[in-house]
Amino acid sequence: MSTSSRPLSPHIQIYKPQLTSVLSILHRGTGIFLCLGAIVFAWWVTALALGPEAYAEMRGALGSWLGRLFLFAWTFSFFYHLCNGIRHLFWDAGVGFEIRAAYASGKAVVVASIAMTLVAFGLAYAV
Repeated sequence: MSTSSRPLSPHIQIYKPQLTSVLSILHRGTGIFLCLGAIVFAWWVTALALGPEAYAEMRGALGSWLGRLFLFAWTFSFFYHLCNGIRHLFWDAGVGFEIRAAYASGKAVVVASIAMTLVAFGLAYAV
């Protein structure tokens, strides 16, 4: 039995990032970020229950540029995870596995997520 210096399976550095793999990683990342956002949401509800002072402090934190950036990223994560989840439901039904369909649906997910995030923030700031 000879030993080879070659790896048994290709390492991640060998692969060129593809849209499908990047979107898969982004789906996992947005899921984790949504969990973080759920903690912030619980903090917001707690502040709401604690009274006007706590709520004003929370509103100030979320109203800062960093808070607004967080809310924007959280909103994008929500819409991306939603749209990509719907894409996965189609895959579960056996639809959209062809390369062209997978890339088209991936691009549609990104465009729809960005559009819905911008619409949500546009409506929020219009009020």
